[in-house]
Amino acid sequence: MTDSVPAPDSSEAIARDIAANIAEQRLPPGAKLPEEALARVYQVSRTKIRSALVMLAKDKLVDLVPDKGAFVSKPTEEETRNIFFVRRTLEVAMVREFVARATPADYARLEAHLQAEQQAISDNNMQVRSTLLSDFHILLARIVGNDVLTDILEKLAGRSALITMLYQSTRDATCSTEEHREFIVAARTGDVERAVELMEHHLLHVEKALMFEPPAGPRKDLLRELLL
Repeated sequence: MTDSVPAPDSSEAIARDIAANIAEQRLPPGAKLPEEALARVYQVSRTKIRSALVMLAKDKLVDLVPDKGAFVSKPTEEETRNIFFVRRTLEVAMVREFVARATPADYARLEAHLQAEQQAISDNNMQVRSTLLSDFHILLARIVGNDVLTDILEKLAGRSALITMLYQSTRDATCSTEEHREFIVAARTGDVERAVELMEHHLLHVEKALMFEPPAGPRKDLLRELLL
């Protein structure tokens, strides 16, 4: 939130604004979100702030800790490694099914999704880009048509989207969408082994490129205001 923009005054708008601050890394993982300070910043009651924080907690952006308060979600490096290990195991098998089942209409859906990814990256919308980059994998599972796999992957990819939003650079997000396109090219030609190789490489690349150490320099915007 900046001084030139009026403060949001509904719980929904406040939740969106806090989410944007998290996505744009103005609020680091683990940062405390005191109700009283937020109420002062947004010039609303603590009841509205509490409601906004509950909304953010449902989206896994905020952790509500009894007797301690609200904190920006902070996925651990160990959790991340475990998530990507499981994803690689599942998605390598999924790719084989995808190549066997995908139709021209399915590839058209994937191409449209790629365009949305690229637009979000161009717009520097970290929250949307992370969601879309993860949703690409969910779309593959839906095309395969295995409801159990889709349900599991939705949960894993949802958490992955939060992790990449917090820890992935714009450059690596750009690499991700380029790797999605390379995968589509290989899959469309029916080269199963190449498609499998590309998917495994892609997931390893995303995992290894995540930056768990916070960038140097002072934090700004909403966090600065909360500390005043």
